[in-house]
Amino acid sequence: MANEHPFTPFSDWTKHWQQFFQNDFWGNIQPLLRSSHQPSSGMNIYKKDNELLVVVSLPGLEKSEDAEVYVSYKTLEIKATINLNFQGFDLVEEGIFQGRFEKTIPLPFPVKDDRIEATYHNGLLFIHLHRLIPEEPKKKIVIKKSEP
Repeated sequence: MANEHPFTPFSDWTKHWQQFFQNDFWGNIQPLLRSSHQPSSGMNIYKKDNELLVVVSLPGLEKSEDAEVYVSYKTLEIKATINLNFQGFDLVEEGIFQGRFEKTIPLPFPVKDDRIEATYHNGLLFIHLHRLIPEEPKKKIVIKKSEP
């Protein structure tokens, strides 16, 4: 017993749960669990009247061209490449995300695609958006008289 790994009983436990829930259960749950390979949200969304301010933490961008921002109606998409290479050093522990970053963000309301400002400062990407307000908030529908 002294040489037994302290977590050995847990491997038996997970085998029993896999038999009980079947392998499909764990496959469906896995995407919901936080992966160490995915960046954390690192994002805040602020709302003011008809404006949104989306702030995304992207430390390590070498130049603003390493990030792309797309907007489509009620969706914001951000793509970036973060490369933290230090000449002559080998990575021992990784706590800052690096690599390809892609995030699709559902917005609380539709936004104008011609009135967006994006700036990058001190490791933060600021995206200022404005609500899309239809020119005609409502449209009157003509009711036709039906013939009997």
